[in-house]
Order: sequence, then structure tokens, then C-alpha cells
Amino acid sequence: MHLASFAFSSFWSMLRQVSWRPEVVLVIEPTLLCAPNAWLTARLSGAKSWFHVQDLEADAAFEMGMLTSSHLRRFVTAAEQKCMQGFDRVSTISQKMGLRLAEKGVESSKYVLFPNWVDTEAIFPLQNPSPLRSELRIPPEAIVSLYSGTMAQKQGLDVLAEAVRKLGSRPELHFVFCGDGPAKPALASLAAQMKNVHFLPLQPFERLNDLLNVADIHLLPQRADAADLVMPSKLTGMLASGRPVVVSAASGTQLSQVVEGRGIVVPPGDASGFAWAIDQLASHPALREKLGRNARTCAVSDLERNIVLRSFERELLKLASGASRNRPLSN
Repeated sequence: MHLASFAFSSFWSMLRQVSWRPEVVLVIEPTLLCAPNAWLTARLSGAKSWFHVQDLEADAAFEMGMLTSSHLRRFVTAAEQKCMQGFDRVSTISQKMGLRLAEKGVESSKYVLFPNWVDTEAIFPLQNPSPLRSELRIPPEAIVSLYSGTMAQKQGLDVLAEAVRKLGSRPELHFVFCGDGPAKPALASLAAQMKNVHFLPLQPFERLNDLLNVADIHLLPQRADAADLVMPSKLTGMLASGRPVVVSAASGTQLSQVVEGRGIVVPPGDASGFAWAIDQLASHPALREKLGRNARTCAVSDLERNIVLRSFERELLKLASGASRNRPLSN
């Protein structure tokens, strides 16, 4: 209902854009329901259309059991494929998600890889401890594991909670949870039981680097049925902060490939394995430093903002030039 109401209310705003005749109309999924608005606006204004997939939300909803009707799935799948095939460009944020688009009938000539990027000048390793450590009264010698982001079903936070319970008796290990969502109350019960579990509300952007640097270890649990349907956007900031990541992901998935050599990958749903990975990184400072250094190098060389956006700009200008050539001459 929320997504449908947004698509309906934005429809009229989109149609008003036809008058100034844009050269390119770009829509981002989520939400898929806004894609017809963008396609129609592009056609009416003589513009090219670009469909960017940040999450394969329809596939994720069905494969994670949020939607279960087989009839609805067939209808949504067919509508999604028809919609994507009508756009002039279709992009997504990972190679594995790109393969999913090909299965949906997106032609290779229309496909563009447009990964998430990170501003490595705004997110970088601090030379001194993050001020958030003292605000949370975390001892200087403590090893901090951080989860930051949405606390919802697809994050697999039950595994993380179980891993914290296994390690919670060790006073040198501290755990920080930052964010909000429907899974937060279950996690909040940990804080009532353990003095080394801390919660932070959502932080403003100007404190993002302090937040990411409060960690010695970043935590990124993920459900198995979300593999290659989503690529967590927060991963780029984790890598840029120069800290290793513990991620739950099946071997061969895009997420596992990105984190390998920059953290530790454990199978989805394996709370014991997740706890083991945290313990390994906490117990071996040299390993933490090596993997964190690799993470920072990856962010700077492959995910840096200007590198990604220059590539996007080239594709955008190429598409826009095609729109300009196809426009009828005005009187």
C-alpha cells in the first residue's frame, strides 16, 4: 500500500516534467511501481529512459517469503520483465544482479554496470580513536564490533544476536548497534543482559566517519535467500573505513567475492561461524590490520566516487545524445 500510494501520487509530478522535455528520465528500483511513470514520461517528452536496479525487490519479496502467492509471482515477474525491456538502459550494482537482469530478458546492449560508490575523502581511517568510543564509555583497549543499518527481516539479525550471546561474556569485546527497524526490540534485549552491548540512534551524515571508525570489526549478516538479490550499500563505507568485515554469504555470491581478502566470510545462518570469525579478528591484531588495509585499497581503487560517477556520466551523455538526435525540430 505504501509503495503503491507513492507511485500513484508521484505520477502527476512526473507528467508535469514533460513540458520542459528532459533528455533522459531515470528511475531507481525500489520502487518498481514507479517504473511505468518514468517510462511514460520519457515517451511523452521524447526522452531516453534509464532503469536502475538497486535491489531486486520483487524477487527478494518472494524468495524471502514476504509474498507467497504463486499467481501473484507470475504476474509480477511478467510485468517486471515487460517493463524492463521497454527501457533504453538498464543498470544494476553488481555483476551477479546483472546476470539476473539477463534472465529477465534485458539485452546486453542495454545493460550497464553502475556499482555503489563511496566518497573516500569523507570516509577514511582515523588516526585517533573515534569520539563515539568515549561517548559510549567503551574502554580504550576494547575490541568493538559494529552493526550499522536497517534492522529488518532481510538482514538476518537473528544470527548476529546469537553470535553476540556466544561472545557476550568476554568483557574485552564490545558490540555497537546503530540504526532502527522492526528487529530492534529483539536486539535491545541483549543490552539489558550485557554491559558490553551498546545502541546508537541513526547518526547524521557529518558523524558517519566517526561512526564507522568506532569499529575494529564491521558486521554484515545477510540471509541466504537474499543472496545476489541485494548488495548492501553500506559495504562501501565499511571498506573505505579500513576495517575488516565479517559477512554471512554463500560461497560464489557477489557479496562473498567482494569481502574475500578484506574480511571473513561465513555461511548464512551459521551463528557459531559468525562468532568464530569475530573471535579470530579480535584475537589477531595483525590479521585485522592486513584485511582492513586491503579493504581500504579496494575502496580507493575500485569504488571511489569519481571513478564510478565518471563512468556513469559517459553512459548518460551517450544516451542523452541519442535522445537529442531523435527529437523533432521545433518550429
